[in-house]
Amino acid sequence: MSLQNMDQLNAMHFDVLREIGNIGQGNAASSLSQMLSQTIDISVPTVKLLDFNESVEYLGGPENIVLGMLVGLKGDINGMMLYVLQKSFASSMLNAVFGKEINDLTDLDEMDMSFIQEIGNILAGSYVNAISSLTGLTIDISVPTISIDMAGAILAVPAVEFAQIGNSVLFIDDSFIFGGAAKDDNNEVKSNMILVPELASLETLFSRLGIEV
Repeated sequence: MSLQNMDQLNAMHFDVLREIGNIGQGNAASSLSQMLSQTIDISVPTVKLLDFNESVEYLGGPENIVLGMLVGLKGDINGMMLYVLQKSFASSMLNAVFGKEINDLTDLDEMDMSFIQEIGNILAGSYVNAISSLTGLTIDISVPTISIDMAGAILAVPAVEFAQIGNSVLFIDDSFIFGGAAKDDNNEVKSNMILVPELASLETLFSRLGIEV
């Protein structure tokens, strides 16, 4: 059966996407740990099927200021990945490397943005490499395009794609835990990813793993 929209995905599909996310997040944590010279643990990612309005609300509401990193996917898998980072994520990264504190995302300067872009490369590359290692598929990623704006505006770009794949997108909720300590509100930062693949690409992914769609 051909995949007509995201709503056709079942529990098995979500289990696969969760496992890919777990591998990708683990790879990202290892790379970030080396970059930041400190232990970084992860929590098991959650994968949700959300519509546009639900995604915006999950990110703190349409007027919440966030940092968005948009990455294009081409090759055997086509589509886009949108990473949405809250201030706490950017602040933790900048503090670990530069000892810098920020009060607001709008405080980021050109060097900060360049550093965050490199973080985006690590996050996207880790997730894509996880897919490639499991499936043997070839996937190229674009350099992340970064913007700081209200969540509603940040999600406007992938929202254009929503109509082509149905009313829902894959929303992946990750957590990185700094310092190797027990998880608490002070050392856990979230990284939210919205995955908008072409439906044919999703079919290719699941087919390569021997899973029917």
